Formats: sequence, C-alpha cells, structure tokens
Amino acid sequence: MTLRVDRAQEEPGLQDPQRREWLKRGGLVVAFISLGGARHVWGFPEHARLDADHPQFAPNAFVRVNRDGSVQLVMPSIEMGQGAYTGQATLLAEELDVGLDQIAVEHAPPNRKLYTNPLLGDQATGGSTTIRFCWTTLRDAGAAARSMLVAAAAQRWKVDPGQCTTAHGVVTHTPSGRTLSYGELADAAGQLTPPAKAPLKDPKQFQLIGKSLRRVDTPGKVDGTLAFGMDIRVAGMKVATVQASPTFGGKLVSVDETRARAIPGVIDVVKLDNAVAVIGEHFWAAKKGLEALDIHWDPGANGAFTTEQLFKDLADASEHGTPILGREVGQVGNVKGKLISATYQLPMLAHATMEPLNTTVHVRPDACEIWVGTQVPARCVDVAMKVTGLPAESIQVHNQYMGGGFGRRLFEDSVEQAVAIAKQVAYPVKVIWTREEDIAQDRYRAAYYDRISATLDDQGRPQAWTDRTTGASVMATFAPGAMGKNGLDPDLVECAAELPYAIPNLRVDWVRHDMPTGLHVGWWRGVGPTHNVFVVESFIDELAHAAGKDPAAYRRDLVSDNPRARGVLDLAIQKSGWGSGSLPPRHGRGIALAAPFGSFLCVVMEVEVSPQGEVIMRRAVAAVDCGTVINPNTVEAQIQGGLVYGWSAALYSGITLKHGAVEQRNFNDYRVLRMNQTPPTEVYLVPSTETPGGIGETGTVMAMPSLANAIFAATGVRLRTLPIDTSALVQDKHALDAVLSATTPDPSAASDALAAIVRTPT
Repeated sequence: MTLRVDRAQEEPGLQDPQRREWLKRGGLVVAFISLGGARHVWGFPEHARLDADHPQFAPNAFVRVNRDGSVQLVMPSIEMGQGAYTGQATLLAEELDVGLDQIAVEHAPPNRKLYTNPLLGDQATGGSTTIRFCWTTLRDAGAAARSMLVAAAAQRWKVDPGQCTTAHGVVTHTPSGRTLSYGELADAAGQLTPPAKAPLKDPKQFQLIGKSLRRVDTPGKVDGTLAFGMDIRVAGMKVATVQASPTFGGKLVSVDETRARAIPGVIDVVKLDNAVAVIGEHFWAAKKGLEALDIHWDPGANGAFTTEQLFKDLADASEHGTPILGREVGQVGNVKGKLISATYQLPMLAHATMEPLNTTVHVRPDACEIWVGTQVPARCVDVAMKVTGLPAESIQVHNQYMGGGFGRRLFEDSVEQAVAIAKQVAYPVKVIWTREEDIAQDRYRAAYYDRISATLDDQGRPQAWTDRTTGASVMATFAPGAMGKNGLDPDLVECAAELPYAIPNLRVDWVRHDMPTGLHVGWWRGVGPTHNVFVVESFIDELAHAAGKDPAAYRRDLVSDNPRARGVLDLAIQKSGWGSGSLPPRHGRGIALAAPFGSFLCVVMEVEVSPQGEVIMRRAVAAVDCGTVINPNTVEAQIQGGLVYGWSAALYSGITLKHGAVEQRNFNDYRVLRMNQTPPTEVYLVPSTETPGGIGETGTVMAMPSLANAIFAATGVRLRTLPIDTSALVQDKHALDAVLSATTPDPSAASDALAAIVRTPT
C-alpha cells in the first residue's frame, strides 16, 4: 500500500520512546474518582493504605509511581488498534512531566465507579470519544500527581513549591539545583491529600501534546510480545469452537455426536439452547469435530426471511410509519421552488475484525476468570454474573489488546456464550469463533432506507430540506436510558440533524423499524454519521448538479458562515488541485464535507472507472480540523485506515439474508480492499486550538460519499444504493455482453467487441 502523507505545517521531530517491561503488580491501590460533570474529585477511600512491602504512590485511578521511579498509567479506554493508549498516555505524561519511555500502560479493570466514560454512560470505548473524554480527565490526573510530588519535595527541602520544577520524572529546586526523582518521593507523596484541582500547563509549555510520537504498543506488536485475546494460554486450557443456529432466532433440536467423538483430540461436546460447541485438545481437533456433528436446527419464525423482505418492510415503514422528530427549523412546507427528491438504501454490514471473537474462561464453584479483548469490560462481568450466579467480586476480567473492534466488541454476547460453555466443564476453555461464525453471527450495522428532498430557489440554493431515515435502533437495547423523551435514538440522526450548511428550513426525522427477533444490530465504525453523511453528501452533490454548479463551489457557498467547515473545504480544494486542468475520459473527482464527532473533514477522491465498470481509486486528499491535535501520526493513521475500511464497504461489503440466515461466510464473499487497490492518500491537518474532537471513525464516515461522488463525476451514474453495483458503470453494455458471450471457436468476436468498448467515447 502506497500512502503519501503531507501536512499543512512542518512536521515536528519524531520522538523515539522505548517500551519498558510491564511492571510487577503488588499491593495495588487505586483511588476514588468521582466523574461529576466537569469537576473531578480525587482521594483515597478510608480503608486504603499503602502496603509497606510494596510502597507505591497512587493519587488517583490512573497514575501509580513506584519507589524505583517507574510509572504505571491505567488507561480508561481500550486499545484496539486506534492508538488510544498512546493518546491517553500522552495526556497523562504531559501533565505528570514524564516521557513516554518512562511509563508502562495497562488495561483498566472492570470498574464503573472509576472508569465510566461520561460521554457513553458506561465503562466503554467507542463513538470516537476517548480523547474527548480524556482531554480534561487524564490531564487533571497527571497534574494532581505532579503537584503532590512537588509538594513532597518542597516539604523535604523546606522550600516554597513555587521554586520547584519538574521534568522527566525529576523534581528540581531551581535556586539550589537539588533534585529528587519521583521514585524517591513516592512514599512521602503518598501521605499527602490529593488536591481537588491542580493547575494545568499552559499549551505553550507542552512537550508531548502535538508531537508526532511513536505508539507505545508498537514494539510489542513488532516483536510479538504483546498479547491479544487469541494469544492467551492458561494452564490446563482446552480449545473450543462453536456453531450457533444459522437462522436468527433458531433453536437447537438435536445433535448426533458419534462421528465427532471419534476424531482424535476431541474431548467434549457442549450444547446450548441455540448453539453447539466442540472442545478439543487444540483448535484443529475442535474444528474438525464441529464439522463432523450431525445437527438438527429448528429455524423458528425467521426461516423464510430475506433481504428483499427487509427492504420492502423498511420502505413500507418509511411511507406509513410514525416519524420521530430529530430536528425542525422553520417551515419546510411553506417553501416554493424546484423540488428535488431521492431515495437511498444502505445494506447491513458485518464488522469483520482481523481477530475473530474469542474468550478464555475458567468457571469454578466459587469464581469465574475471563480473558478477553472487549470494549465493555464491566458488561462482561454483568453477563458472567447472570450465567454463573456468582457475585461481582468473584468474577475477574483480564482485558486484552484487540485485533480490531469497530464496535463489534461493544457487545458481550460471545463472552456470555463462552461462560455458558465453560460452566459445563471443569477446566479452562478458550472459545474461538471461526471467521465463518464471526460473520454469520455478528451484531450487524442495520440496513437503512432514506427519503430526502430539497426545495431550491432560482439560484439553486436549498431553502427547504427534509430527511427521513428508517431503520433499527441499537441504543434502544444497548442503553435505553439514552433514548430521547420522544423515543428518538440520537445516533440515527447524527450528522443529519446538524448540517454544516446554512439551510433556513429543515426537518429531519426517523421512523423506527426493528429487525426480526433474533437478528441483532450493533454499532459499526462511524455509527450514525457513516450512514447519514453518505446520504447527505450524495444528495448535496445531486443538488449541485441540478443547479448546474461545481460541487465544491456549491458547498463553499453554503458554508460561508461556518469558518471551520470552510477551512477544511478550502484546504482540500487547494491540495487536491480541484478544478485545475481537465481529467481523462472516465476519470472524476468527488468531494464530501462533514463535521462528525466534533471534528471537521473534507475528502476529495479521484477515480477512474474502466469501460467494464471497474473502479480504480487514483488519489485521496483529506483535510482535517480535529481541534487540538494530540499526536499527528495517530490522526493521519486513523484517517487513512478509516478511509480504507469505508471504501471496502462501499465497493464490496453487504450482508444479505436468505431463509433467515446470512449468506456471506468469509472474505471471499465479504470482501475487503486489497493493498494494491489502495490509492495514495494525503492527509492535511488544520492548526487549531479548539477542544479536541474525535478522529477514530471520521475517515470511515467520509469514504463512501466522496467515492460515490467521484464515480458520478467520472460516469454520470448516480449511486444511491450500496455496495456499488459495477454493472451499472459499464460503458457499453451491448459490447460487454458480446465479450462475455463470445466462445473459443470465434475468439476474434471477443477481441473486436472488447476493442469497441475501449474505443467508445465518454
């Protein structure tokens, strides 16, 4: 994959921190933190004492300084490849005045009191909220620890704390030059009362924030020492793989185990209400045993359900269902002018993480121990309690690095299943889902059906805008308390209700249409904005075309009062060379602009569409204003990776249903983009002092509309349904049919027909 990354400003020097060994844990003490509004209160519970054999300074839930000067940082958000640990560690280390090479990072244990993300209402990682949540929280934590260490040094020297400075884990008394390391001060600092609020650094003093730092987890990934869930080994552990009912809502009727038990290495067969697991000495034995089972399923009520029925139901609900208002401005019904309308349709999507779901569990009469990579560790405790009947204090979850999450690991269904399997055996068992099971039993991004319209004045500007989306709600089951009083799922209208454009009359609503029982939906990378921005930005392009205006100039006119949106738009126009020179036939540039997750982005795509309908992506340019940048490298990587993930979905991905079951099984029929298909991608960052916005999902949000708009520019074909139907992009269908129908006895016919396609003008 060739990626070219450029910046709007000079790149600062790269740092080279080295990973330290994970520190030995002993006498672990964490403090109480109250996350109430914007105020953070720090202090120890009354019963907390520092163990004399393991002295440690732990002023809050995130920072621990040991006597040897080593520093542990406990990360409230989980690392799944998005650079979360590096970003969080940077915020803590900046205020604590240590380098990234002086710290070890670790996963936070399940603890809602200490580690709840207030933006999500739970101990969870998702929604591009990590830096937005941690920007204040972790800097406060680091500043509090630093102020206590300074106070301890000042007490020892009997000087004014204001005469002391900190750097690289050392406190210095400036007038005398005396120094004490944080390790030397750990005991004394641990006896002090944490401040309610410590002063934060002036941004001009930042040594780490804003620098291109190497990730703290890179060395372990390179040398193989970093443990993912799939890497877990426990003494006495066996390995299981599982098959659930292929039909959503189906049940297990019977299993003939005879052939499976005859396979060497097969140990046991475990039955659940809707699934069967085979346990073996190793994965291959379990897999071959599962394949040898003779299983009889009851398909249940969804045995005849299809994708066609799903979209028919969505269309009917959109037309006849009761809409829930998302936002209304002005009076859309009173506006006269040229009416433009369109209907968009988006498919169900699987997450298809690099690491399939896996959970290792050991259930004993008095305890349950779980090793898993999860975005919701506390919810894993909840389901283990439900399955085992054990109290929370008897359940231990060891969170692991994840080989991708994309929202899939926000759901604890696989953990619940693994605990139910492990409950039936006396040994630890690692339950691994095959890739086929992972795709067939996902928590899918819901399918959507959108009807959108706008009324244009005589200048082609939209004076009225209506957008109705129809689809299922994830929030309704995941966090029903977050639903609006009128029943609104705010995720379903995010980036549709609040547009970057000035439109005087607007109405956005949602018709809830839940999936059939047993077909579960979940958040997919980019959540609501991925769906809504595709619809909005595709339709804005349609309006520009209807008005006879350049798509970039049309947008520019509509964001004249939105400086941050105008800033990324202008930068993308400039860097992409938009409007400069003519492109070859069947080449085109497409543009998309949006403000998801508190950030502003504009992406310009350049594509070529072959006469046979193949889409070749030639270049991508992204301009990003995500507020204060913590680590430019991370922003660039997330934009690049997010675009690739979104392009894959636009070009190839779609979950279809037949007889109540998912038809796709692996990457042969649920394709992802290959390296040689990935275009050179340039990322430009707009300097900003605004509060940080989210970045982990923004690239995915922008991928689909920018690509579809570029294809329209190249072919004149408007794509309102995903994934892209390449047959609609064929230049000369009659000539192509001749190519496909030509036989070997007359190879010249195929050759002549293919030549005709290539010669056909645009």
